[in-house]
Amino acid sequence: MHKTLNLEELIASKQLEKAKAGECGDLEIEEQYDLIIPPGTVVSIIYDIVEEFGLEPVTRKMFVGVANSEERELLALRGPLEKVQAAEKFLYEEMKDWIENP
Repeated sequence: MHKTLNLEELIASKQLEKAKAGECGDLEIEEQYDLIIPPGTVVSIIYDIVEEFGLEPVTRKMFVGVANSEERELLALRGPLEKVQAAEKFLYEEMKDWIENP
């Protein structure tokens, strides 16, 4: 039986990894940046980005000016600037490929 992709489990597993790494001590503090994931993004692409670039999935409340213009909780992937920029490029390439080749 296959396992269904679940974003909550992905976030929880990455937070657990981070907590375990924090127990080891001596972590270097660096600036963190967020890549906001557009609503409706294919979950398998999000998983690929998290695993390939080592970004931390987090949620952020942001104002979204679509339809009712309301504050929504959005998924963001957090990490160093270089990784976030590479992940953004990867995201848009994968989404374009997914749209053009159904």
